[in-house]
Parts: sequence; structure tokens; C-alpha cells
Amino acid sequence: MPQEASKKRRPIPAGTFVRFGVVALVMCVVLTGAVYASQRFEQFLIRDPRFFLPGPAEYGLESPNIRLNGVQYASRARVLRLFEPDYGRSLYLLPLAARRGALMNISWVHEASIVRVWPDQLIVNITERKPVAFIKVPADGITRWALIDEAGVVLDPPQKAPFRLPVVSGVPLSEVSEKRSARVKRMMQVLKDLGRYADSVSEVDVSDMDEVKISRSVQGHAITLLMGDRNFSSRLGNFLDHYPDIHRKLPQATTFDLRLDDRITGLEDGANAR
Repeated sequence: MPQEASKKRRPIPAGTFVRFGVVALVMCVVLTGAVYASQRFEQFLIRDPRFFLPGPAEYGLESPNIRLNGVQYASRARVLRLFEPDYGRSLYLLPLAARRGALMNISWVHEASIVRVWPDQLIVNITERKPVAFIKVPADGITRWALIDEAGVVLDPPQKAPFRLPVVSGVPLSEVSEKRSARVKRMMQVLKDLGRYADSVSEVDVSDMDEVKISRSVQGHAITLLMGDRNFSSRLGNFLDHYPDIHRKLPQATTFDLRLDDRITGLEDGANAR
């Protein structure tokens, strides 16, 4: 056998095992101490009254330790009601994700965040949705008004809210929000293209997004205009320039077809507009 293979392996010195054992023992002690300290600190956060979220001083009032920012049209009372289970409990136990999820289900709330401010305060930041149009909502045989935002979310109108917005029609509530959003965005495109004429438009019908209709008043007459799918500003401008002559020739016409850039067709019966 070769000389190297015949040599016996050298035994590991006993001191090495001792050193490994000491290091392992120290690590166990440190880890155990850290876990114990963590548990004691957690219990301190849970049980110490200094970290308890105080509720309102009297029924019907708000907790002075909850600062609510950004709420204008959403229900302030409904937002604060979500935190009632947290009154008298440690701020440490407050389930941030669950409370934020509940906030997102409140009408008008577009985005929400909750910040713990130790030892015993909360800051709730709300970003509300921005309505872009009114929409007619059938309910129990009657029609009521609601608002709709760019994402297609229908919003209950707050009392005495000074919204000056057009009406969008042809947006079925049975559609999913993504399809409603597409129709609302089509309305916004039409109004953007109309430019300086947009403020006088009272209603935009996007039931067929390639055959848009608008309603507005011209010289005291309520009229409906079939606009097609493009050149909205130039078509409307041309119509307004020629309206005095058109009205003189067709005084009973209430609907006009502007889908061809080189002609204007008057329709006396709006039902024949299609």
C-alpha cells in the first residue's frame, strides 16, 4: 500500500468539541432569551393600558384618538363605526389589513390607509372617488339619480353636493364594472374632443360607442345630435354655425344626424334617429 494510505488519521482534539459545545450552548441561550424577551414585550404591548385605543367620551361622539383625513362625501359615521371593536383594546391587536379591507367596501372610498401612532392613536387616510357624470338608476318602478366615476363605480349622491356634471346614458348597471368603465371613458373622450363645446352638453348616450349621441340646448331648443364615432368638435361647430338657417327650414326638427362631415340631416321624429 502507498505510504500515505497507511498512515492513520489524526484524532480531532478534544478541545475542538468543547469549543463547538460552548458556541452551541451560547446560541441556544441567546435564542431562548430573545424568544422570551419578545414574548414579554408582546404581552407588555397587549396588556399595558397606555396602548389601549380609547373610545368616545359619550355615545354619539367620536374617539378623540382617531384622526380621519380625506372624508368629504363618504359616510364619516360608517368609517368610524368600523373601529368600534378596537375601543378599549391595545393598538397592537388592531387588524390593519381587515380594517382597511372593510374601508374599501364603503361607498365613495377609492383608497384607504391606516397608521398606528404609538402609544394610542390612529390616523385613517381616505381618498374618495371622483364622479364624472350622473346616471339614471331604475329602482322599484321609478328612476333615481346616481353618480358614476371613471372606473364604472356607481355612487349615491350626497345631499347638497354641488356637482355640475353631464348625464351619461346607455350604461347598463347589469354590466360588470370594467364594461361600464369603458363606456364612461368613451363619454370622457367625447367631451374632451368637444373642447369648448363640452360645457353645454347635458347628456351623452354611449349605448353604442361607435354611434355616440349627445343632447344639448341650442337657442332655447332641446336637441339630440347623432355624432358618429369621430370629429365631434368640428361636427358640432359646423352645426352651430348653420343652426339658424337649419331651424328656419326645419323648425320642428329635434334630432339631427351629423355623422357625415359634409351634411346635416334633420329628423322631426326622434324615434327615426336610428
